[in-house]
Amino acid sequence: MHSNALTQALTLYRSGTFTLSQAASRAGRTEEEFEAVLRQYGIEQRPEGLSVDARSERPASAD
Repeated sequence: MHSNALTQALTLYRSGTFTLSQAASRAGRTEEEFEAVLRQYGIEQRPEGLSVDARSERPASAD
């Protein structure tokens, strides 16, 4: 396990770019192992679900 991959995964997860699953995969760990790393570094786990764009209450329209 390369520490650079873990650092990248943590950074991308914290910024919201990666989901937990994506970050764990990038870090070469299971989701459970990655959750433990998040706790170790004091990073709050985000609820998984819809992306910000998908939660928009404005309906799409075409011109």
